[in-house]
Amino acid sequence: MISIPEPLRAGDRVAIVAPSSPFPRAALLAGLAWLAQRYALVVREDLFSRDGYLAGDDERRAEETARAMRDPSVRAIFVARGGYGATRVVSRLPWDEFARAPKWVVGFSDTTALHAFASAAGVASLHAPNVTGLGASSNARLAQNRGALLASLERPCDARSYGDLRVISKGDARGPLFGGNLALLHALAAANALDVPDGAIVMLEDVTERPYRVDRMLTSLLEGDHFARASAIVFGDFAECAPGPDGVTVERVIEERTARLGIPVYRGAPFGHGARNEAFTMGATATLARGVLSWSAP
Repeated sequence: MISIPEPLRAGDRVAIVAPSSPFPRAALLAGLAWLAQRYALVVREDLFSRDGYLAGDDERRAEETARAMRDPSVRAIFVARGGYGATRVVSRLPWDEFARAPKWVVGFSDTTALHAFASAAGVASLHAPNVTGLGASSNARLAQNRGALLASLERPCDARSYGDLRVISKGDARGPLFGGNLALLHALAAANALDVPDGAIVMLEDVTERPYRVDRMLTSLLEGDHFARASAIVFGDFAECAPGPDGVTVERVIEERTARLGIPVYRGAPFGHGARNEAFTMGATATLARGVLSWSAP
């Protein structure tokens, strides 16, 4: 049984953590400014640390995230940015304690590692924009992304849906939502740390990967039977995944690699690294029927 964290209310304390890569200061401050209009922010002075391609060393990033997980006054944890680094610290975080006092983990991309470990601990989490994406004024879909985020956090039991999905393999399904970034799921599988729930509707997205690399990751996950218990797969945006000189598109790869699964497969859901990144609740029970994915937290 999945635990659903308590809904957020205006004025609640939320922590901002950086378990992955560093980020542009202006982008983070813009996201923080928007969040601060509704919640009380807990931000450490060393949030802007940098250690090469990481937001500080492993000890700093792990300690910051663990402290937010343990702090009883914090109602949600927002990840500053994705990139890389969460897989270096995720296994050392206090997941048993977190399961006894669950709170929302919010983010996407590299945050997929945190979502996967939260799922294994029996706690729902929110696949949604990172803080640096919440202040992106150039994004024409920003209002929808923000609205979906707030609705999912403050009214998690309300029904939500993604409509107008494009069919790859038709059919209906029902099961818990699970997934996130394809490259991160592939990395977790390599670390023997990927536990896909029974009957899961697997959600997948990625960015800046050539189609042959998407092929390699999907093939590895399929050959390893990591999706053997899935009831369906729904693909979001595969942004900036242009064909190479061979002309093979990522859409062709997705269709060819999933054709033998014998389960419903759809694409075109509004989440990922593109302008559309509407929140969905990892762990919520969802229904996929006639090209519409619907869910609500119990």
